[in-house]
Amino acid sequence: MKPIQWILLTTALLTVGLTLFLGCIWHELNTAVDIREPDAVVNVPMGGTPDEIVRVLEQKGVVQHAWPLKMYIKLANAGPLLKAGDYTFKSPSSPVEVLQKLELGEQGANKITIVEGWNRWDIARAMVAVKPLKLSSTKQALSLISSTALIKDLDPDATSLEGYIFPETYFVLSNSHADEIIAEAVAFFKKVWQKDLAAQAKAEHMTVHQVVTIASIIETEAKLKEERPVIASVIYNRLQKNMPLGMDSTIVYASKLSGKWHDDGKVYQSDIDRVSPYNTRKIVGLPIGPVACPGLASLQAALHPAQSNYIYYVRNPARNDGAHNFYSDETKFGEGVQALRDWEKRRDELEKQDKQKKIVVKKGTK
Repeated sequence: MKPIQWILLTTALLTVGLTLFLGCIWHELNTAVDIREPDAVVNVPMGGTPDEIVRVLEQKGVVQHAWPLKMYIKLANAGPLLKAGDYTFKSPSSPVEVLQKLELGEQGANKITIVEGWNRWDIARAMVAVKPLKLSSTKQALSLISSTALIKDLDPDATSLEGYIFPETYFVLSNSHADEIIAEAVAFFKKVWQKDLAAQAKAEHMTVHQVVTIASIIETEAKLKEERPVIASVIYNRLQKNMPLGMDSTIVYASKLSGKWHDDGKVYQSDIDRVSPYNTRKIVGLPIGPVACPGLASLQAALHPAQSNYIYYVRNPARNDGAHNFYSDETKFGEGVQALRDWEKRRDELEKQDKQKKIVVKKGTK
């Protein structure tokens, strides 16, 4: 047989072989098989690699052979789509159906969402509400947040994990522990910091502690995304002028830390007078640490403040979306404060009248 004939024959045999091989894989992936224990809960771990996840499925009898599914996940680049959780699978199921369920995520799975601007007490309450974490009190959750071991490598000046628990949704498995959720959230912060912020902070000669502290104030003061860089500029302008920041959110945090916060949304004179390294009416410079958990937008605003000469701001009473008016002149600022107080007085009077009308109507109702 001539060489060219050998080549053609070999190519044909390889093509037939490859076709049969791919056909076998396709059949394996799409053939529904009985699951060994269909009612059993299969725990797909957080942070597991595709190989580790498929190995769990094979051990639990959800798939008969691991290698076809591993190959498919790799070729389809489906690894990043797989979601952790506690799963049950109908029997029979094909490997492709199993994979689709892992990509959708288990409906009704326990999860905890850390919201931008939440502080340690908000997080502790949310964690206690997630039953699988088995926390008996907020005090137990707060003790985890008070430990700085997870962040000491990045911020040796941290006094707690406040500011370093990154706002995101975290899935809670049946065998999850509260400290694991905290560790995952801090690891997420470190990932975001290294990817999006570390180089810029280095260029600006700022420490992670400074950036996160400033960002936490921005997060709690700004209601609108577009105002974050402007509020950042106010903070920097006041620091440059050696003026107390005077930010209400830091005063509130100081009161909460002392256990004296009235929790009615109002800042009292006793709050303003409180001696605390977080009370920016009393101290000059930044508070001793973050006062909330900032999101990426506030962290970026701390590194990219707007260029302005503003040193004051007050809520804009003409709008109901949390917008502020900004000032560089103290007199104009005073006028803005008075306008807000007048609006609040009118609002309170209207609310009082409305409440009285409701009382009258209720009395007249049989």
